[in-house]
Amino acid sequence: MEFSQDDFDRLLLFEHTRKTAESNYARDPLDADNLTKLGAALVELSAFEKPQDSKAMIADAISKLEEALLINPTKHDTLWYLGNAQTSYGFLTPDISEAKDYFGRAHEYFQKAVDVDPENELYRKSLEIAVKAPELHMEIHNNELGPMSNAGSSATSKGKETKRQKNNDFKYDIFGWIILAVGIVAWVGMAKSNIPPSPPR
Repeated sequence: MEFSQDDFDRLLLFEHTRKTAESNYARDPLDADNLTKLGAALVELSAFEKPQDSKAMIADAISKLEEALLINPTKHDTLWYLGNAQTSYGFLTPDISEAKDYFGRAHEYFQKAVDVDPENELYRKSLEIAVKAPELHMEIHNNELGPMSNAGSSATSKGKETKRQKNNDFKYDIFGWIILAVGIVAWVGMAKSNIPPSPPR
């Protein structure tokens, strides 16, 4: 996987966020805001990993986000991040019946986020997309396998390679949009929390 400069910058930003949040977690494990930042950073960083490593990182993110909800059950950004983490995990799960469980949980978290902050357009859009997740999952994973045909034909194998590449591109596009949305919200949250104090008068 090749990284653009923007990807590399995002990787550095979220790796820094993760390390800072882990350090803060060691000092204060009951800080819901910090747990949310840690979970969000892990979800972001999972996009740069191989699928199996990505799933492990998302599982860790879910754990941290659930800890944050135990401290503050109505923290809407945590609910939203949990929805994104569940969605991402679902897309990385090949078995559709297992993936539907993750999509169902994602829908519940998105709905709770909307209930707490009904004016948030991003939360409402995420809720709409969550309904379509199982259909997208089947399309991605069915296309990935492709129809069985003559394995001996080099034209057929080249066609399969092209189709597989297009399907991988489509899958990464979906993951990219999910991760981009998470990244934007995380970046805004970090920017708000790191506002320098106003100078004394």
